Parts: sequence; structure tokens; C-alpha cells
Amino acid sequence: MLEVRQVTKSFGSGDRTVTAVRNLTMTVADGEFVAIVGRSGSGKSTLMTLLGALEQPTSGMIFVGGQDITRLSPRELVQYRRRSVGFVFQSYNLIPNLNSIENVMLPMEFMGAGRAERRERARRLLEQVELTGGRQQRKPLHLSGGEQQRVAIARALANKPSLILADEPAGNLDSQTSATIVELLRSLAHSEGTTVLAVTHDPSLAGQADRVFRLEDGCLQAANGPGPGAAGSGADTTTSAP
Repeated sequence: MLEVRQVTKSFGSGDRTVTAVRNLTMTVADGEFVAIVGRSGSGKSTLMTLLGALEQPTSGMIFVGGQDITRLSPRELVQYRRRSVGFVFQSYNLIPNLNSIENVMLPMEFMGAGRAERRERARRLLEQVELTGGRQQRKPLHLSGGEQQRVAIARALANKPSLILADEPAGNLDSQTSATIVELLRSLAHSEGTTVLAVTHDPSLAGQADRVFRLEDGCLQAANGPGPGAAGSGADTTTSAP
């Protein structure tokens, strides 16, 4: 589903060039829940922006569903971000003056779906992430952190993306709520066939992933766990999980 081929991303020029991702190659299957770990500055966030087409690589190719997103026009990139990718952020990024249903409806409005269709799908998605009843009518200020993240996940699923990119999705949550959110993402990946990539510093989240990719200084060092192998510049070995 996702294939990254020898991707490099550099910023700046001349003596001030910083290479955030270096000659990275990886493959991720449909319905796989993958964690990307590494110290701050290792290139995790840059990799996510490349996969989400928020930045273009300096070199290399990125295939999502067989399509090389590095060759898309600006208009096609907008459609890719709307149709194919769902984003989940550590800070939730919900619209404060919209209630839960309205926040989930918003991405569908950009795709031209009718209001009744948007509302019904938003209601079903919120039920799928176990946010039910009156909580669907509450604005973010009146929801707990875990509830806000459930809304954010439902919103990410609104346009039926093939890829969800989650940046520290449990970073602001207590351990019990964090475990619930991680299990929710994992079950969505497996039940819906949606590929989920989560950047995390949390060992417990990484422990629930199908595979773990470790980045150091922009290079992929190892992929641990079952499933298709992955390798990159400076790659170590690919090992099976116990």
C-alpha cells in the first residue's frame, strides 16, 4: 500500500543544509499498524509530512496505492490530502466552536457530500470510536482529552482514507486513556484495512504496533515485527517479534 524508495529531504543550502531524512526506503502493507520511533530530531515528523504530501522530498519516490505522490500537480496533491490521508494530531486540532458531529462533518463538506449524508456518516463514525449520546453534541471544551482524540480519529476517517498519519496520538493522555486510543487505532487498521502510521515516544504504543520502524539521524535503522520487511540507508536487520 505504501512504498518509500530512497527518499531524502534536506532543508537550507550550502553549508547550512540539514538533511532530515536520508536515503530512506520502507514498505507498509494495507491494514498494518506501524509505529515510528526515535529521538527528537531523528526525522520522524519530517517523514510524516512527506507521506502526507505537506512537503516534497529532495529526491526519491513515495508510492501510495501504486501512485507516486511526488509527481502530482498542486491540484492533485490537494485531492490526495483530502481523499487518501487522515491526520491525527497530539493536540487534537478540533474546531472549538463546532460540536463533535460538526467537526467530523467538516472534511466531507470539502468533498461535496450532502448535509444529510455528512451528518449520518459523522454520527456512525463517532459511534464506531465509542463516542455516543449527548457527547456527540458537545463542543471540544466540554470533552475530556480522550474524548477529543476520539473525535479527531473519527474526523480522520471521514473521507474513507487509505492512510492515517498519527503524530503522538496519545501524547497528552493518561496511561489508561492512552492504551484505549492506541487499541482503537490498531483495531481500525485491522478491521477497516486502513494503514496507520503513528509517530511516538511511548514504548507502550510501539509495543502494540504490528511493526516498529526506528529512525536515527534521518536513517532507518531497523523494522521489528511480523509482516513485509523494510530497509534503508544504514539499515540493520529485520527481526520477528516474539
